[in-house]
Amino acid sequence: MTHSLSQAKAKLSQWDALMLESVKALGWTNDQLIEKVLTGNLPIDESKFHFDYSLLTTFAKENEELFKSAVQEGYQIKYNTIRGIHSWILVALKQEGVLSLEAGEEAVTATLTDSEAKLLSSVLSFGWALTPAAVQEGQAVSEGKTVYRIKPAARGSL
Repeated sequence: MTHSLSQAKAKLSQWDALMLESVKALGWTNDQLIEKVLTGNLPIDESKFHFDYSLLTTFAKENEELFKSAVQEGYQIKYNTIRGIHSWILVALKQEGVLSLEAGEEAVTATLTDSEAKLLSSVLSFGWALTPAAVQEGQAVSEGKTVYRIKPAARGSL
């Protein structure tokens, strides 16, 4: 039995998701974005990531229905890394999360609105948890925002 894309979210690699979010930030409508990516009519990326958008064009041409679904209906990342989540928050939400890489305590902390938290939660791959975090002493949190920690989901206790 096959599932249509309308039944399940499109799944993108972490890198394809980052490139897509980078292109989304250019302010085009979904239709304009799809057309520009499919035709390769994209600017040179000057961000610290130096995305090669020709790779996004190749992916979009080879997986056109999947790509269109990801743009129009959203997507989920197939497999996240902690640094990839940190990068996604920077590219998609325009904010620098705090990256913690201490063994056993790996996490990204970010201050998000409810809609940003829902969006991030919807794209995270299986195995990651987004939970409200305690506000640290002296930490200012804007009205309407909550501090969240994104970390590996707890596995069953041994």
